[in-house]
Amino acid sequence: MREAFRHFEQNKIVDLIGLGNAIVDIIVNIEDEFLEINNLDKGSMNLINSEKSQTLLENCKVIKQISGGSSANTVVCLAELGNYVQFIGRVKNDQFGNFFSSDIKKSKTIFNTPPTNEGASTAHSIILITPDAQRTMCTYLGASIEFEPKDIDFSVIKESKYLYLEGYLWDSELAKNAFLKAAEIAKLSNTKIILSLSDSFCVDRHRKSFLELIDNYVDIVFCNKSEVLSLFKKDKLVNCQGDLSSLCELVIVTLGSNGSLIINEDNIEVIKSMMKGKVIDTTGAGDIYAGGFIHGLINNYSLKKCGEIGSICAGQIITQLGSRSNYDLKELIRYI
Repeated sequence: MREAFRHFEQNKIVDLIGLGNAIVDIIVNIEDEFLEINNLDKGSMNLINSEKSQTLLENCKVIKQISGGSSANTVVCLAELGNYVQFIGRVKNDQFGNFFSSDIKKSKTIFNTPPTNEGASTAHSIILITPDAQRTMCTYLGASIEFEPKDIDFSVIKESKYLYLEGYLWDSELAKNAFLKAAEIAKLSNTKIILSLSDSFCVDRHRKSFLELIDNYVDIVFCNKSEVLSLFKKDKLVNCQGDLSSLCELVIVTLGSNGSLIINEDNIEVIKSMMKGKVIDTTGAGDIYAGGFIHGLINNYSLKKCGEIGSICAGQIITQLGSRSNYDLKELIRYI
């Protein structure tokens, strides 16, 4: 693959800063009947209030809790691969907030955002895993949607090689303002900006403004097939090739068991999926793929090798519950 992508060259202190929803993931195993009883579509992401959250948790058994959120998952993956990274997200000074802060720091991710004593409680997401390994998410956004510019230390963005933004933040006007200010500072500082489109329903809600954001600020986009189809209002991925090639400098499209595509202008690299065992839980697979891929970028690897690292990391994470690897990721990719 002839690469037109410019790998990062400047000597900056921080490898990457991620902005996103600070969410405690609550992993639960259920049967399909549970979804039917609670009127939930399998594989969907549902926004719920605190009362609904309490009702769901009263009727199922919690298996595991993890400091999650899309951007946080990617940042933690990068930390576990040995990169110097920081996550910025809003939590309240409560039980979930204290857990999030303590848990994410175990990965050596820097998390310096002070908890707030006001407003909604810390966000959490109930991730319902059915026997076919599909996950249905019921998320209470709480404090995360009150994320605002004052929650960010903008000076550190100037010292970072990459700024990673998750599309979910676009749902809140306060968070959107913080998002845009961070992007403006990153662009002025020659910090490469990465956007994850997050969810096809999120793209449906913000299609026009996402395209404007990408055009004005973004260097790299991570997305999956359904998000691409939503973004360009097409019914087949093959009909999106021209749009993807001109979207920004680098676009990575994950395709689940069919691997991924790396689009760098008119060049397309096909990366095979690398399954590491039986699929148990697909939670965070796209986030972990992004972490592995960006690890490659930070180390100036070829785009093909970046994709292979992402694929290996994602192939490992789906063989277990939750979005934190039970296996040493550095060891996993050692011989790539």
